[in-house]
Amino acid sequence: MVRTSDNTPSLLYCPSMAVFSKLKQFKELRSQAKEMQNVLAQETVYADSAGGKVQIVMDGNQQVNGVTIDGDFLAPQKKGDLERAVKDAINSAVKKSQMTMAKKAKEMGKLDVPGL
Repeated sequence: MVRTSDNTPSLLYCPSMAVFSKLKQFKELRSQAKEMQNVLAQETVYADSAGGKVQIVMDGNQQVNGVTIDGDFLAPQKKGDLERAVKDAINSAVKKSQMTMAKKAKEMGKLDVPGL
């Protein structure tokens, strides 16, 4: 038996109702997440490194959609430079994508992000 704050038996509480309420909340959150994914899929971020010799195109869901590498970087002696430039460009694109996610979430009223 469930009791209220004044220790009297509560006849209004039903454990299955609490479960249904939680399921409803879960469904709403899932729907919001799906909506957010769809919105972010339409966003595109661009990042580059090494003075534009390595360029990354990424969507708002952090899927890399394109990589462009200047031909000068393809020489064997530039392998280390190329690896660093690709890493830097991807990290820059991820950071821009995360900022886009936070901005879109705030616009949709799903999240209050300080500083945006």
